[in-house]
Amino acid sequence: MVDLDRLMALDGALAAFEMNDRGELQQHRLAEGSVLDERTLDLLGHMCVANMAIATMQARGWEASFGDQGFYPVTGFTLVGLKWSTVTNGRHAVVVSRDSAGYEETYEVLGVGGGAA
Repeated sequence: MVDLDRLMALDGALAAFEMNDRGELQQHRLAEGSVLDERTLDLLGHMCVANMAIATMQARGWEASFGDQGFYPVTGFTLVGLKWSTVTNGRHAVVVSRDSAGYEETYEVLGVGGGAA
């Protein structure tokens, strides 16, 4: 199981959170001085669930249409923003500063298979 406190210990971590399968915020941690809040994390949770569903649909469609394998299952992804990025494995996510994020370590802590998603 992913530990939110361990996610918050990652370089550049601004917030860590857990969401349910509908994207609703279940629990969270915020770094001191973070500009993020519960409302923003709830919206990010919905974005994570929606994008995992879309990525899964695309991966399954790609494999079915072209016979290529290895795209499914989708284990996580990163939304890269101008100042920070959100990295998720589906039920957990961490928001990291783009300036100081260690993405490979973030993927490992989240349990996202295959490194960069």
